[in-house]
Amino acid sequence: MTTLSDTWYDLFELSGLLNPFALLIGAYLGWRADRAQKLWIAGFAAAALSLILEAAVGMLQLPQPISQDAGALAMFPFRFVGGLLAAWLAFWLSQRRKRG
Repeated sequence: MTTLSDTWYDLFELSGLLNPFALLIGAYLGWRADRAQKLWIAGFAAAALSLILEAAVGMLQLPQPISQDAGALAMFPFRFVGGLLAAWLAFWLSQRRKRG
């Protein structure tokens, strides 16, 4: 039986899919979006900006709040999906609020 390595667990947890920075950025951009087509941009921006923020913290040699062993290229698609899902949920809630 094969099991996932620690890298895969990191990618599905706080380093990748459930990264708090990507989720917050995606949710904010999804809430501000006026059309559903902009959610792809929100997901991309959430992934890119969260990786830039993490790189900036690393360059300042501050302690990393979330430790991982995966690289940025491995984390990007997972953060993209997480940011996209957060953006979709925030967009759905904002549209529901506007109708009500």
